[in-house]
Amino acid sequence: MARIVVDPVTRIEGHLRIEAQVEGGAIADAWSSGTMFRGIELILRGRDPREAWIWAQRICGVCTMVHALTSVNAVEDALGIEVPDNARLVRNIIAATQTVQDHVVHFYHLHALDWVDLVSALQADPVKTSQLAQSISDWPKSNPKYFKGIQERVKALVESRQLSLFGAGYWGHPAYHLPPEANLMAVAHYIEALAFQKDFIRIHAVLGGKNPHLQTFLVGGMATSLDPNEPGATINPERIDFLLQTAKSALEFVDQVYIPDVLAVAGFYRDWFGRGEGLGNFMSYGAYPQGSIKNPSRFFLQQGIILNRDLSKVYPLDPANITEYVTHSWYDYAGGDAAAKHPSQGETSPRYAGPKPPYEFLDVDKKYSWLKAPRYQDKPMEVGPLARLLVAYASGHEEVKSLVNGTLAKLNAPPAALFSTLGRVAARALETRLLASHLVEWIQALSNNLASGDLRIHNGEKWDPRTWPRSARGFGFFEAPRGSLGHWVEIEDAAIKNYQAVVPSTWNAGPRDGHGQRGAYEAALLKTPVADPERPLEILRTIHSFDPCLACAVHVVDARGHTYARATAAAG
Repeated sequence: MARIVVDPVTRIEGHLRIEAQVEGGAIADAWSSGTMFRGIELILRGRDPREAWIWAQRICGVCTMVHALTSVNAVEDALGIEVPDNARLVRNIIAATQTVQDHVVHFYHLHALDWVDLVSALQADPVKTSQLAQSISDWPKSNPKYFKGIQERVKALVESRQLSLFGAGYWGHPAYHLPPEANLMAVAHYIEALAFQKDFIRIHAVLGGKNPHLQTFLVGGMATSLDPNEPGATINPERIDFLLQTAKSALEFVDQVYIPDVLAVAGFYRDWFGRGEGLGNFMSYGAYPQGSIKNPSRFFLQQGIILNRDLSKVYPLDPANITEYVTHSWYDYAGGDAAAKHPSQGETSPRYAGPKPPYEFLDVDKKYSWLKAPRYQDKPMEVGPLARLLVAYASGHEEVKSLVNGTLAKLNAPPAALFSTLGRVAARALETRLLASHLVEWIQALSNNLASGDLRIHNGEKWDPRTWPRSARGFGFFEAPRGSLGHWVEIEDAAIKNYQAVVPSTWNAGPRDGHGQRGAYEAALLKTPVADPERPLEILRTIHSFDPCLACAVHVVDARGHTYARATAAAG
């Protein structure tokens, strides 16, 4: 019996610690701990609700705009504001762009090296690598000269003994199964994906002013000008052409590089279609409204709940059934920590009660994480691309059914293979394909509105706080790249009285609840084989398959109350 500690879990954003009990070469129990505190909710108290989105998107430094979008949705819900169609389209385009870019970055730069042995690529034959690449796609760069050049770059890096971003890999680990040629192909595409994501996210620069932390969200719509005759307008025919060409290039990359790579990797790791399942409960808020956000039945990706792996039934989702426990979290609830609270009644009262650093293990029988434990009808849920795909599939989404069934046929895998570590990887790739194709459609719809003279993009009604009720509550939601994101706002006398955010990585990475039920990470690690406890690659495979983002779930505090620096805004 051995206790493995992975702290920090690398190639993620934020601070995550995993402790796992290994018995007989497999994980018998596991604990997930967020090791830093998020205090954005406290910062928002007393502020103007119309500026909440500016602060809320600082919750994360990667997928920032999803918090901005969810925040404006929450305030609009509280004040009863509907946004014009152009604002809906621009928000959908911005959000889908974020998800496509985020998924590509996740597969290549955060997760691929759990499957790809960088050093093994040095033994590859560039000619055979080219033959392999050409056998799975028509990507034009797949020639021996190109792969030889990549191999020489890798060789120089290895010989320098300064592997930089490749330095933390478990190279030579017995759990790596790709042949050298597949490793060289994957390393080449890793490098290509760096350039792809940089170019593709320019859509955010056009529609949001910058990336990250977009600047054009507004309660009631967007601060994005439309004018077919104004060269300086944010959206004009020239910009539409750029958006369309960028989206079409993304679809080409996804079809010819990303999805073929996922299928190739999966073919060598078929045993991972039977590992990492976890809870079997899945939740999706739904995403990409095709009309009013108050009508989830018309969302492009459906809303719903799946329980116990049963794809024959999708249960309706009611946000009133969401609660959060702090039984094993470093927070206090008024009235005691055993009972859960709905986020609208939620409290952010931090109280660190863990061991003082340095320490060997957490006291997991008590409080052991800065993450709360969200539950739906008192059940733990997995959220993310797999949950979205399963809910859409079970709801009869024809495009999703076609993509899923076609992919399973190529892999010669049953539907149950989706409930796994590799199932999450495949779901993320298929969602990328789905959204990349519909980006073109939504950009064209925006172009059609522009051509018809429909230039309205902001609803100024109720912008004046004097028209607001004295008190109001709102719920904003969206499906961020990593899963279901909810913001709850309470407004009183035109100021924020309470604000709570329940983020995807809190759903997935949260600790035990008041009933001792594991969170999604903790459950997914059970029964995972561990070949080398000193190099727990298998733990990283399953945890990374969720694409953790702990910055969304936890932020900064020093448990001993030390002040490291003070910042003062300059006058002017």
